[in-house]
Amino acid sequence: KMGNAESNAYRNHLSRFLPEEQSDIDGVFDTLSGSSGSAGAKNGKASKKTVTLAALQAAYTQEPLPGQMTVRLYNGMKSIDLTGKSSGLTEQIAKEQFVIFMSNLLKGNADEKITIIMRMISKVEGPVKGKQIQEFTEDLITSVVHVLSYRNELKGWNLENTRDSASGVKALASQLLSELKVAGGTKPLGPQLMETDFDQSVIEDWVYRVPQISIFLSAVIRQGLHVLHSLPDQTKDIVNLVPSCKGIKGRGLVSLFDIPSIIYINSHLPAELQHKWQLLFSSRLHGESFSQLCGHIVKKGPCIVILKDLDGYIFGGFASHSWEVKPQFQGDNRCFLFSVLPSLAVYTCTGYNDHYMYLNHGQQTMPNGLGMGGQHGYFGLWLDSDYGKGHSKAKPRCTTYNSPQLSAKEDFTLDVMEVWAVGDLPESTGAKGKKSILDVDPEAQAFLEMAGRSRQSEGLREPIEEDDDYD
Repeated sequence: KMGNAESNAYRNHLSRFLPEEQSDIDGVFDTLSGSSGSAGAKNGKASKKTVTLAALQAAYTQEPLPGQMTVRLYNGMKSIDLTGKSSGLTEQIAKEQFVIFMSNLLKGNADEKITIIMRMISKVEGPVKGKQIQEFTEDLITSVVHVLSYRNELKGWNLENTRDSASGVKALASQLLSELKVAGGTKPLGPQLMETDFDQSVIEDWVYRVPQISIFLSAVIRQGLHVLHSLPDQTKDIVNLVPSCKGIKGRGLVSLFDIPSIIYINSHLPAELQHKWQLLFSSRLHGESFSQLCGHIVKKGPCIVILKDLDGYIFGGFASHSWEVKPQFQGDNRCFLFSVLPSLAVYTCTGYNDHYMYLNHGQQTMPNGLGMGGQHGYFGLWLDSDYGKGHSKAKPRCTTYNSPQLSAKEDFTLDVMEVWAVGDLPESTGAKGKKSILDVDPEAQAFLEMAGRSRQSEGLREPIEEDDDYD
């Protein structure tokens, strides 16, 4: 018979799940233990059924989950110590271990997750090396991309219309690992990080401070093992993991973003903008012209600008307000700059100045172009109105965002550019009507605004093309 202490602990874990969640977990366990045959069939008692690694691999490997992740999940389940049993010696997962694993990883705090995560990183107890944490993190991100794609949860994005995820997986793993702090608060980097030993308390602190680890584990378990995935309110942590995608379907376009960078950048947006991205401008679709760019992005609400220079560096910025053509800085402190390649990072505002975003065209006295951060002639990110030239000047850092030089060379040549509206488009943009002459000619618009005239044709707007990629 089970000891009382154990059955109490088990009941406490079970009580975290609603009745319909419990039956969902039971169903998954029964299916798995049924396919492993042996123990369950011999004893004929539900409580004695067990799950083997072979059963997990048969059910999940290759299709929903990469093989390496299936083994890690198995090691995590096996690590659960059932009081009074010589656990660790048995190769089979008991029902109690399965339930406690689900309870700790899906409902637990960092303290409850940590022992399991340690065993998922390394089967052997004791400190783990940075390299092992890196391999675990890369496996975890790869599995998230894989399982969301397999379950059709990418919401209009797919592996064909985004850049290859392999470099993005490495870049996101490096970004998350850069948050590992050893005693004394220092962060080891590069080769030093790979060889550093990290004990359980350091990794617990890391899991606590880097929410992506728990969110990714939750996505892999729910979508990968297909448990609690369809119940209402059980997936809210992954609802905005990936935003829905509009405007790319059927256009034969491959975005500059890959899935890991979309997940990472989206997590830094204001919460109310994380549910949807819509393509407003792509130089590959709309041509390489600054007035085309202005015509497509002005007054369309908050946007993400992303560009690639001829050296292959990919970087951009988030504009918290609608772009307007005017010779003043605009936006607010929610704006940020980011890098996607060669490394993934977000640079938020320092409070040093309010030079968040700038868009000007067709004026002789002020610089003409699109800029974010820094100051005139010295922007953190600048694209000249003489389309195709830009700069990222940050010696040593951009004053507004504390960002380093984002492009390969300080003065760069643009290869490709995209602008994505995030969140819901402003009401006025949907108004039916002919395109205003002032949209086609931003110089005329700027001239009127300088002269203090309002725009009579403001109400006549070209309707945004909504497509039905994702509803």
